[in-house]
Amino acid sequence: MFKLFRKFRALDWLFIAIILGLTFFQVWCTMQITDSIANLMREINYIGYQNDPSLLGEEIFAIYRANGNDWDALYLTLEGAGASEATLSMIRAIADASVSHIWGHAGFLALYVVGYTLTAMTISVIAAAVTSHFSTAIRSEVNAKVSTFSLNEIRQFSTASLITRATNDIEQIQMCILMMLRMVFAAPITAVWAICKIQASSSALTLTTATSIVFLILVLGVCMILVLPKFKRSQLLIDRLNGITREHITGIRVIHAYNAEQYQEEKFKTANDNLMKLNLFTGHVMAVLNPLMTIVMDGVTVGILAVGAYVINQGNTDYATISAFSTLAVQIIISFMMLLMMFVLWPRASISARRINEVLSTKSTILDPVEETEPKEKGTLEFKNVTFQYPDAEAPVVSNINFKAKAGDTIAIVGSTGCGKSSLVNLIARLYDATEGEILVDGVNVKQLKQKTLRSRIGFVPQKAVLFSGTVNSNIKFADAAISDEEAIEASKIACADEFVSQLPETYQSPISQGGTNVSGGQKQRLCIARALAIKPEILVFDDSFSALDFKTDSQVRANIKQALPEVTKVIVAQRIGTIMDADEILVLENGRVVGQGKHQQLLADCQTYRTIALSQLSKEELGL
Repeated sequence: MFKLFRKFRALDWLFIAIILGLTFFQVWCTMQITDSIANLMREINYIGYQNDPSLLGEEIFAIYRANGNDWDALYLTLEGAGASEATLSMIRAIADASVSHIWGHAGFLALYVVGYTLTAMTISVIAAAVTSHFSTAIRSEVNAKVSTFSLNEIRQFSTASLITRATNDIEQIQMCILMMLRMVFAAPITAVWAICKIQASSSALTLTTATSIVFLILVLGVCMILVLPKFKRSQLLIDRLNGITREHITGIRVIHAYNAEQYQEEKFKTANDNLMKLNLFTGHVMAVLNPLMTIVMDGVTVGILAVGAYVINQGNTDYATISAFSTLAVQIIISFMMLLMMFVLWPRASISARRINEVLSTKSTILDPVEETEPKEKGTLEFKNVTFQYPDAEAPVVSNINFKAKAGDTIAIVGSTGCGKSSLVNLIARLYDATEGEILVDGVNVKQLKQKTLRSRIGFVPQKAVLFSGTVNSNIKFADAAISDEEAIEASKIACADEFVSQLPETYQSPISQGGTNVSGGQKQRLCIARALAIKPEILVFDDSFSALDFKTDSQVRANIKQALPEVTKVIVAQRIGTIMDADEILVLENGRVVGQGKHQQLLADCQTYRTIALSQLSKEELGL
């Protein structure tokens, strides 16, 4: 938690110092309010004695009558008779009491109340501003950090967990800090100040208050022991619930197609019920605190009044003092309650802070070089003995891959499902780093190029078409907003997307919903191809991107690219033999290894795996056999 405090700005620390100063003033106002109430009550009592001196007792009343109903004469007589200092002080106060004094005390009381209220409001506003900026900064930093992650780090945390950490966990931290700024300064200052005041009043009354505080600490300690282990599990359950919700929303078409709504509802219900049971447990335990706090505060008041009655009978104090003491005791109880409640909030926020720090302290396995190597060529791509193994895998997914493409060449990769085709092309843009060997782009090892430089040279079209909420135009210009409308339209025409975009009501300004759910799969894929073309890349990577297109559109898009971008190197992962027949070089993968490498006709003759795949899709006549 303390590591995150370093994210505060210098201005935030200044605001915190202001809050501390205002807190002292707020507590001072609280103490003055207590004293003003006591003085007001005393003044009212003194006016009552003035109006009915018989309330002072028969002996003093008789002396008062004997001195001609004169308070000054009564004072001198009692002083000569050796009356106690307390009695003499009370007689002098009664003699001096007036309604104007009551209004004076009431005026000061009102000023202290207004001062307290305005200070509390100011503290709340400043605390809200500090915590809001803090949470915004942390959220931005987490988002920026996640943006640097390779696919390996994303898999390490899971998407659902990263979403929870960037939302719920940061909200927990924000709430804890907000409560700290509003309470953690005020509570100890109030408690210490009030304890110093009540100790001077009566040891018996102080003991009553101390007993209540001990009981309060014991109750809250038991509650904390019961609920703290549940807080960590709570965040994990929220991760699980978010994961199921995300899966349900993204897979809604499949769920409807297979009538699997009941299955998904049961899975969601199980996760939801687990979270509900945990929250109910912690809620029930914490719910005990509220009535217990009421019992403790009421008990303190009753105890002080009971003990106070005895002390008053002994003649050691008056009712106004007891009332003020009762108010101070309640202030002490509330202060300790706030402090102990902070100890309940703190562990949950600490768990969230630990989860945030895990994200912020995670180093990406894909790092930029300190100094970038200047590219020697343009549009070339070479794999030298490349092997790649996932961090948690037992064996490499691809092994000893070798090929070289000159500018304008077309390299095709074909093979059965799971043979490592997508893993191979992911290495080109450094979505992963090769475990062994070298990948050269423009004659330079990709590890010697900054990621931004490398990816600006590569137009990548993933296997799963992904569009973002916005417009057709914003999706095509996704890589660079500076791309002109004419360039965006030209890219769209090459990708055969213009033919349907031009028919939309708002053409290129037509809205695209999140994930592109308002366009078909083929339309979505063509827009993704247009997005890759719009950056004018040196290398185009198609990860089975033509599978969503019909054969005619597939052929037309490839022909357009070949004509419009003859110098661009193409790397095509495909399942359809018709898509890759005219490639300059075809790599045939099987179990992560190259079992055939060459042109179409050569592979038909020399590679049984390629021949089998080809014959499963086309006839011998179509293949020229």
